[in-house]
Amino acid sequence: MTENPPKNLPAETENTPPDQTLKRPDATTRGLVLPRAITDAGAHAAKSFLEYFVATIRNPNTRGAYAQAVGQFFRWAEVRGVTALGAIEPLHVATYIEGLQGRLAPPSVKQHLAAIRMLFDFLVVRQVVRVNPAASVRGPSYILTKGKTPILAPEDARALFDTLRTETLVGLRDRALIGVMIYSFARVSAVVTLRVEDYFPQGKRWWLRFREKGGKTHEMPAHHTLEEYIDAYLGAAGIGDDKKAPLFRAALGKTGRLTERGLSRHNAFQMIRRRAKDAGIRVAIGCHSFRGTGITIYLQNGGELEMAQRMAGHASPRTTKLYDRRADEITLDEVERVVF
Repeated sequence: MTENPPKNLPAETENTPPDQTLKRPDATTRGLVLPRAITDAGAHAAKSFLEYFVATIRNPNTRGAYAQAVGQFFRWAEVRGVTALGAIEPLHVATYIEGLQGRLAPPSVKQHLAAIRMLFDFLVVRQVVRVNPAASVRGPSYILTKGKTPILAPEDARALFDTLRTETLVGLRDRALIGVMIYSFARVSAVVTLRVEDYFPQGKRWWLRFREKGGKTHEMPAHHTLEEYIDAYLGAAGIGDDKKAPLFRAALGKTGRLTERGLSRHNAFQMIRRRAKDAGIRVAIGCHSFRGTGITIYLQNGGELEMAQRMAGHASPRTTKLYDRRADEITLDEVERVVF
């Protein structure tokens, strides 16, 4: 750190304007708008900045989140007069992160810091800047022993399936999609990118092939009930022979017909919220809820944690354990002992 204190440090960060620097980054340079500090640093800095997002971050969801985080930081710095890339110092980053802690949850703050730190690491390697101003900045302490994603009790999961109208094509699609998430412990991003060919026979059973984060491929045998759900949907949709097409397709408005476009994860989330409301489920569940629901039900029925880890495609059993909510029932039973 330099001897002179950084200029224009704010006392508060609550009123930081919304990010206007990076807009909807995707797999190409299209959509990535360079911050002023990067463009002022020259062509090499601009190229390196774009390469960081396009070449090093393969997951589009991660790329979008990191781009938003970096854009917000540069906008914050620019508003406060720190417009030169080389003028950004550890105290600037630390002050920004400190301000975020008053507005965001610790995991989100840590993600913002990781995005800034990794960008400057890349810029150091490319010799755009001499040092990484985020290297010495520490994020908030955060130890997670239990996941926060709401899950469904078995009876609620059954009620959700029972309320789906399977006489309609959209209803069959929704039942199959939810079934894949709950029976296969799959992430919604992997489910909505399934192609018809990713549901395939192997031996006497049918399997699903998921494309997970980091370019990994994960194959999982389909539960016999899930086979029924997918087969009924494919039969009604008539897309079984269109092997390269999306397995789960977007609906055409309220016509009940499906388009040739794949269903987005955002549309899947909205569908799940509607279906949960129709089933009378008061818990604000999301797509990830079915992953936790499936794992918990599996473990409740005598499944092993190590096998659940393999089925979910987790690198560590610690991650799988976050989805295990069996202890919730024990806790509730013990609470009810307080009787007087």
